[in-house]
Amino acid sequence: MSEVRLSVEPRTEFGKGAARRTRRAGKIPALLYGHGVDPQHLALPAIEFARVIRENGQNAVITLDVAGSDGAQLALTKAVTFHPLKNYIEHVDLLAVKRGEKVVVDVPVVVAGQPAPGTLMTQEQDTVQVEADALRLPDELEVSVAGSPAGTQITAGDLSLPEGVTLVTDPEALLVAVVEAPSEAAMEASVDVEGAGVVEDKPEAE
Repeated sequence: MSEVRLSVEPRTEFGKGAARRTRRAGKIPALLYGHGVDPQHLALPAIEFARVIRENGQNAVITLDVAGSDGAQLALTKAVTFHPLKNYIEHVDLLAVKRGEKVVVDVPVVVAGQPAPGTLMTQEQDTVQVEADALRLPDELEVSVAGSPAGTQITAGDLSLPEGVTLVTDPEALLVAVVEAPSEAAMEASVDVEGAGVVEDKPEAE
């Protein structure tokens, strides 16, 4: 994962109204916390931060140049909140980190390949938790189901982890299962036909 740099500004106004004004100005309200320091309220440049997330994923590590402060602060993107309808970024939580420090993050699990003919693949979990150096976090972890027969199960413990990355999720946690595809007859039989064949009594004519 590449390290990126952003110039950010401290925020002195808080509340929903202040947050809306920040977003109208093309910036994203953010909170930086960690290492026993007082939380810092910041404004991130919206376009630049969206590009960071797009290119580096939601575990992006950013060097923050905070206006009016001495030196730069290394931070891990801990949580990104999107508007549920309009899909713009509403708020960001940033965790202050130091070089060489290990952190625990959720990493996406990506499934590659197609299972054997006549089977279906189901993904039970799309992320796992790992611990790694803050500057060496994997963007994603891949598992392959290419040619896998029905009955194949892939657990978190089956993942191939990069050097220096430790699994935090339970190794027995099921990630992917390959099952036999239902036949056409079985699919028809599963259709809800409740009430089929039942003839209602007609009222007698008066």
